[in-house]
Amino acid sequence: MRKPVAFLLASFAASVLIASCGSSGTTQNDDAENKPGDTTSAKAAFGDADVEFAQGMIPHHRQAVEMAELAPTRAQSPQVKELAAQIKRAQDPEIKTMSGWLRSWGEEVPEDTGDTGMDHGGMDMGEDMPGMMSGEQMADLEAANGADFDRMFMELMIDHHEGAIEMAETEQRDGENTAAKKLAATIEKAQTAEIAQMRKLLANSG
Repeated sequence: MRKPVAFLLASFAASVLIASCGSSGTTQNDDAENKPGDTTSAKAAFGDADVEFAQGMIPHHRQAVEMAELAPTRAQSPQVKELAAQIKRAQDPEIKTMSGWLRSWGEEVPEDTGDTGMDHGGMDMGEDMPGMMSGEQMADLEAANGADFDRMFMELMIDHHEGAIEMAETEQRDGENTAAKKLAATIEKAQTAEIAQMRKLLANSG
């Protein structure tokens, strides 16, 4: 009688171990699918709205980063300098993420011409994207210094952020790709908070 009991116990333990491993694997896969930058989940399903979102937001982000890179040498306010650094820290990785999605989808990645005030990264994007600065506005910002730069930077960045939020809302409504829609929600939340911060700084500086 001892051998059958021992055998049954060993079989039960093996079953529990297999079930546990299977459960752990499922959790890891779920976590991976929830990461906006995960290329595997980005490839799962996508539509025209997802492609348009990525191809539009990449040059939009590049311009915001270009604006933010002016702040260290031109801004007077420590808060504006930190805000600009925060924008760059957030948007640089998002550009890389969206570029990876487009490559995995077999779609064109907007070319980085370094002239974000004049075009949309070398791609035919149709009408101007909401919130994009003109070449003249970018030149004026680059020429400003001190408190004038702080004010101009925040006023232009508020418009820029509002445009990005509009694009993010469109993606959340019309997009199919889960990772892209999650990134759009992240962009909307972060930039809404930054707009509130900039409006408060502008009010206090007046």
